[in-house]
Amino acid sequence: MGAGYAALLYSARAPWSRPVNYALAGLRFVVVSFLCFLLLSPFVKTTTTRTEQPTVVLAVDNSQSVPLFTPQAALGQLTAGLPGLANTLREKGFRVETRTLTKAATTPDSLRFTAARTDLNKLLADSREANAERNLAGVVLVSDGIVNQGQEPQFGEFNFPIFSVALGDTIAKKDLRLTDLVYNRIAFSGNKFPLEAEIGYEGYAGGAAIVEVREGGRVLESRRVALPAGRRRVTTTFQLTAPAPGKRRYEVRILPQAGEFTTLNNSRTAFIEIVKGKLRVLLAGAAPHPDLKALRAAILANNNFDLTLAVAGVGQPLPAGATFDVAVLHQLPARGGLGQELLTRVRNAKVPVLYILGAQSDYNAYNQLNAGLSAQPRGSQTDEVTPLPNPGFARLPLDEEGRRRLGQYPPALVPFGELRLEAGAEAALWQQVGRLPTQKPLLVFGSGAGAGPRAATLLAENTWQWRLEEAIAHDDRPEVYDRLIGRTLQLLTQNANKKRLDVYPTQDVFGTQDDVTLGAETYNAVYERIYDQRITLTLTDSARHERTVTFANAPDGSPLHLGPLPAGLYRYQARATLAGQPQQASGELLVQNQPLEAQESKADHRLLAQLSHRSGGQMYYPSQLNKLAQDIIKANFKPVLSSEEDLTDLINLKWLFFALVALLAAEWATRKYQGGV
Repeated sequence: MGAGYAALLYSARAPWSRPVNYALAGLRFVVVSFLCFLLLSPFVKTTTTRTEQPTVVLAVDNSQSVPLFTPQAALGQLTAGLPGLANTLREKGFRVETRTLTKAATTPDSLRFTAARTDLNKLLADSREANAERNLAGVVLVSDGIVNQGQEPQFGEFNFPIFSVALGDTIAKKDLRLTDLVYNRIAFSGNKFPLEAEIGYEGYAGGAAIVEVREGGRVLESRRVALPAGRRRVTTTFQLTAPAPGKRRYEVRILPQAGEFTTLNNSRTAFIEIVKGKLRVLLAGAAPHPDLKALRAAILANNNFDLTLAVAGVGQPLPAGATFDVAVLHQLPARGGLGQELLTRVRNAKVPVLYILGAQSDYNAYNQLNAGLSAQPRGSQTDEVTPLPNPGFARLPLDEEGRRRLGQYPPALVPFGELRLEAGAEAALWQQVGRLPTQKPLLVFGSGAGAGPRAATLLAENTWQWRLEEAIAHDDRPEVYDRLIGRTLQLLTQNANKKRLDVYPTQDVFGTQDDVTLGAETYNAVYERIYDQRITLTLTDSARHERTVTFANAPDGSPLHLGPLPAGLYRYQARATLAGQPQQASGELLVQNQPLEAQESKADHRLLAQLSHRSGGQMYYPSQLNKLAQDIIKANFKPVLSSEEDLTDLINLKWLFFALVALLAAEWATRKYQGGV
């Protein structure tokens, strides 16, 4: 095609010389032939080969227990030898990264042993996930083996060798320590309440310890506790009288004795809220159901609740004079009018209600209650879902462990159909179907607008399986389920006053290493949520030092971050102007010193050896870092070669377009110069 077109165009007699004519014919031949070639959709295949060098992660346990209990000589060998280990491996072609409990990326020569908690499983899991797309040869775990948070690492699944470097001291130090402090977070004014202290001891067997309980520097009680020989721990219980309502701070302290290795673990603090009386709860059901037993156990687990149970048509009817502050209605209102008398009693009492819907629920009657949710199920169809926390609902705080437990709950049945939140209502929990998170509500709090009491709704049946599964998996301690039910009831009663400005701590108690956060909610005149309101908060500590912060409540529900605070009881006062009207809210927050890293002085080298043996690695000591480097090099970890093919249509190459334009321009310019058209 190109040759014929060039011959036809340049075969006639031309005003220029024969060589020029041949050259112009050649240009036209090339351009036309290449354009015809492009019509065939040719492509270029490019193969790129990459070499991924083996990666070694130096995972360093930088917790406070390491410098506290590791001999100085061993700690010095580690800090001096770790940078050399990294350099040796890099010289041999390894990619080396260093991470700690507190930093995802650092350098071996800038380690600071400041972490207040040790979670080795998370440290190893983070090392694996950060290098999921890399050639991870192994992890060098530098630790004393003491774990006080998260899952035990020996139960984790790690597909890489772990080379442990053992720190700490396996010989227990001579020490007295307060290993645990057990108490109820709520006590009733004027009543006695227990405070149980567990004392651990090494080297003082056969002697005695003096234990004190203090409040505000004043000694409330002091006693001598015998330390029997042949044991390592002993408990003693103090019976204290609850004073006037409010939040109280009690310090339990073991007086130091001669020869103690450290006194950092000699005291603990209990923060107890003193209240006037118990919250009266009515638990009513349309019919006997296993959920009622689980709800009853969860409510009774909180000493702040006084429970009355009533089931329609079963047992004695609800006494005529019975009063209550909040009600839990299981599948009420029910189909066929079952339990109508109980429902009428609750509505006449005008108390907050938690509705729990299920197969017996009358959804038409429920939708007329203005509970904050409209539910239109499709017949008897159901979904199997697990709870998913809504991060924008700060009033239901869950730590990482709580969220993990929720994710392990067995599926519960919820109605399948249209679920619509009414104005001002909020979802505290979403539904997760299998592994698919959804925006369908599971636990809903109504707005509390209007004259009626506030209501919440849980769209789940057979939640008794949640409590049972959690109890089996966690030593008969279903704390998350019980806290979910208890916190829901507390939120219903706390919001009965319908404050237009509400500021609250997102946790009951913060640690000194925690980021202290406060949630804030603002409402308009009809109690609908509004956002981006300017709020001024004044925080006052026990020494009357004030700190003022101005912020706005964001639509996404993100809290105010105050950062870590020293241990103590803090009072706060918040002010805002809403629609021209001044509003204020006040409260208290507790920050507790938790010296976890000083509680156990004996290193757990057995755990480190077990981790290394199971993964195909080996355990070393700080004096053997050179041997560790040589063993890693001798393991002959290979680079990983990966190739990637890329197909590119020739017509998409921009430079070809400009090349063709240049050839046509050269032909045109030559013809013009030679006197042609």
